[in-house]
Amino acid sequence: MEFQGITGNFTGANAEALAVAVFKGEKAGSGLLGELNKLTGGALAAVLKSEDFKGEKGETALLRFAPKGKVKARSLMLVGVGNKADYTHADVGVAAGAATRYLRTRNNKSFAFLPRYDGDVVIAAQNAAQGFVTSQFELDKYKTKDKKDKSVNKLVLCIDGATASDLKNGLNRGQVVGESMNFTRDLANEPPNILTPTEMANRAQSMAKEAGLKCEVLDEAKMEKLGMGSLLSVSRGSTQPAKLIVLRYTPAKNTGKKGELLALVGKGITFDTGGISLKPGDGMDAMKYDMSGGATVLGTMRAIALLKPTVPVLGIVAAVENMPDGNASRPSDVVMASNGKTIEILNTDAEGRLILADSVAYAEKQGATSIVDMATLTGAVIIALGDQNTGIMGNDQELVDRIVALGKECGEGFWQLPVSKEYSKQIKSDIADIKNIGPRGKAGTIMGAVFIQEFIDKAKWAHLDIAGTAWCDTVKPHHAKGPTAVAVRTLLTLVERSQ
Repeated sequence: MEFQGITGNFTGANAEALAVAVFKGEKAGSGLLGELNKLTGGALAAVLKSEDFKGEKGETALLRFAPKGKVKARSLMLVGVGNKADYTHADVGVAAGAATRYLRTRNNKSFAFLPRYDGDVVIAAQNAAQGFVTSQFELDKYKTKDKKDKSVNKLVLCIDGATASDLKNGLNRGQVVGESMNFTRDLANEPPNILTPTEMANRAQSMAKEAGLKCEVLDEAKMEKLGMGSLLSVSRGSTQPAKLIVLRYTPAKNTGKKGELLALVGKGITFDTGGISLKPGDGMDAMKYDMSGGATVLGTMRAIALLKPTVPVLGIVAAVENMPDGNASRPSDVVMASNGKTIEILNTDAEGRLILADSVAYAEKQGATSIVDMATLTGAVIIALGDQNTGIMGNDQELVDRIVALGKECGEGFWQLPVSKEYSKQIKSDIADIKNIGPRGKAGTIMGAVFIQEFIDKAKWAHLDIAGTAWCDTVKPHHAKGPTAVAVRTLLTLVERSQ
């Protein structure tokens, strides 16, 4: 992919099409739209007047420039961005993605984009490039025909009055973020017969080598020595051995507070049958996505390594397959986690919290002072929040508030749920320290969180339940259906704002 920034007049952009952001209810006046209206011979004003195009978010329209005009582009694309007062830099990415997806269907290989965003140039350019990259991801990797293999190869970003260095910096950053999100989405889209725990570990090692991260993979023997009975109880029913992937980013110069270390921990269930507590067959195919939390950690760590913030970050992914054979854990089994707590397993389909228990405990033993875990943990969060917001819980309100605020800034919604002591009492077991589920039909998402909280000692902690937001069931103007790489942008921003 090729990226170019233009700080002056857009008419000289060497691209097949020109895309411009248009606000809801906007008319062709004396400014930029007035100039474009003249270049289209009045066609722009006619479209806006007819209300065939209203400027709603993601709405598109294609016009032709007048022959022998002064614009190199052949066509003009209008991209709706909604109300001007609500326009954010995240919307710049949505608009760039919508333009890209539309124009590639018309065999355009390049376009110039006028985002008309008045804020920070670097962050606008970053979002434009990210939207350009992520919009071209598709699910059809394994198709041998009828593939959506058309692509737009060049984005020319036009921001009048910007500096060339700001545009270049933003575009470079956006390419890294977009490609890291697509790395996450590609992992989440992989079939479970291909992306086994071992293969997930192999891809993590390859990515780490390319990006400049240290990577260690703990096998089951090492986990056994560390006492990770909770995690290993999940893998017992599978012929695929579990792997604990440990990634370390160490900056050349650490500007963070002395002794502080952020850990990102992800659930990597490469396929979840539910184990002995077998899931219904209908919809079980979606359980290849149950490693989306782990994929988010890997994609975020890739972006961190390439963008080089000045604070250290630890990434941990528990890669496990949950299957029901004769060795599988049974409801009523009791296991011991690495922190010495005993767990009564009452439902083997509540397995994500079992692997995260040992994972967050390990992160803290490695020196993590702040831990953010992410997992497609509960169906209950989908019932509560749908696909618009990720459920967030934690033991440190400042950390939770930061993630919520940064998510809003990045265009990702988070909604806080409580994790008070009254909820924790509901997972006390009669025969062990705790049980892995709470009362039937009550606060399922919170029960998962308070279980994980039992394995946090002193660290600040936030838990992201991404079960409803890790994939999208429908095609949107700016991206394909399927995995979304939710939280990559928010977590990256969290790291960079900690410098």
